Amino acid sequence: MSFTGKYELQYQENFEPFMRLLGLPEDQIQKGKDLKSISEIVQDGKKFTVTITTGPKVVKNVFTIGEESEIEMLNGEKVKVVMQMEGNNRLVAEVKGIKSVTELNGDTITYTMTKGDLTLKRVSKRI
Repeated sequence: MSFTGKYELQYQENFEPFMRLLGLPEDQIQKGKDLKSISEIVQDGKKFTVTITTGPKVVKNVFTIGEESEIEMLNGEKVKVVMQMEGNNRLVAEVKGIKSVTELNGDTITYTMTKGDLTLKRVSKRI
C-alpha cells in the first residue's frame, strides 16, 4: 500500500492541549487551530518525503524506514528519529516520550501523537 498522495485535514482532536504540552505559545496555538492543513506524501520504497503546509508555514521532512533521520516537529523543534513500518499501512516512531503513529486506511490518513494520557488525533482525506 502506497502512502503517496495529497491529503487535506478534515478534523483534529485535542490540538490545543497537545500544543500547550509541546510548549507552543498561546497565540501560535490559536492561529494554528483553524488553519487548513495539506500533507503531501511521496513514498519511494522505504524513503518518504512528507511536506505539510499549514497556512503560510511549510514543513518538509525526509526519512527512510529503519534509518535515523532528523525531522521537524509540529513545534518547530528538530529531532532525531527512527521511523518504523508496521504491516504495510502504519508508520510508527517514538521521540521525546511521544509515540507517533500514522495509519493509512483507503483514502484516509489518521495521525496520532500520544504523550502520557493525552492524544492528538488528526484525520486527513486524499484530495
